[in-house]
Amino acid sequence: PVLLLSGCDLPSRLNFGKTSGSGESISKSGFYFNTVITVTLYGTKDETLLDDCFSLADTYENYFSNTIADSDVSKINAAGGAPVTVHEETAELIKKGLYYGDLSNGKFDITIGKLSDLWDVSTKALLEKTDASMIPSDDEIKKALTTVDYQNVVVDGNTVTLKDPSAKIDLGGIAKGYIADRMKDYLNQKGAACGYINLGGNVLCLGAKPDGSSYNIGIAAMLAVSVTDQTVVSSGVYERYFEVDGKRYHHILDTATGYPYDNGLLGVSIITDESVDGDGLSTTCFALGLADGMALVESLDNTEAVFITEDYELHFSSGMGTKIPYQVME
Repeated sequence: PVLLLSGCDLPSRLNFGKTSGSGESISKSGFYFNTVITVTLYGTKDETLLDDCFSLADTYENYFSNTIADSDVSKINAAGGAPVTVHEETAELIKKGLYYGDLSNGKFDITIGKLSDLWDVSTKALLEKTDASMIPSDDEIKKALTTVDYQNVVVDGNTVTLKDPSAKIDLGGIAKGYIADRMKDYLNQKGAACGYINLGGNVLCLGAKPDGSSYNIGIAAMLAVSVTDQTVVSSGVYERYFEVDGKRYHHILDTATGYPYDNGLLGVSIITDESVDGDGLSTTCFALGLADGMALVESLDNTEAVFITEDYELHFSSGMGTKIPYQVME
């Protein structure tokens, strides 16, 4: 069986609190950070492990979300440029976001919040209407773009300062991966070494399956990759978008122009060890485009990728097929 990887995003938060158990596995699903999260464990009947994972998700959402008023990130955004003391994990995640800002030369930028809010693609993607009023004006985009510069974020210990008081941090591009990694750390500490964590476009596998085989992760209904104790993270434009006059407007925004990228790509999937890195790299590589994105992947250790271009062609990094087995779906 293939575990499907999809970037399903819904507009509001809902904790389903649903747990299902059988003799072979236990599983629980919830809704955090605009994403359905499912944790499935093999070889244990201890459902408190699942509950504790979702307690972690709840804690981190209340640190990282920019839509929860008293979160660390919301406090930074509302501080008017004053320093804000945050939890250690928030500072750690922001520093990771700044690292990917540097790695991508600003194409990945955690201060994209006002531009993302302006486009509001997740909400518009659910609407039936498709008219030109859904597209922000050039003046609105230019104004929002003036606030986008990750170099205006200063982290000193657990204190974060926004040098531009009108900027808005949005950690949505890496928070899911970070949360998945912390869930895995917790489960490994508790001796749960077999299962998977699925956060929409992120799948993080714990070890191998009970029989020692790899997990098969499906990507965009086009191929399945086989992984053990690794993560598969996808960024794509095939689900979260709206169309006006036949043109697709998706959620991956160009920090140079303020408009959605139009670079011939439909999606990028990263296979690596840490889900937070998969998150940062999938967005970064999409933004860089096929040639530069692939060059970046080839320069990194323990990292492979699949790029999907608009003609539905698959482009593989050099370790795909050898280090990472895959099968193209018919």
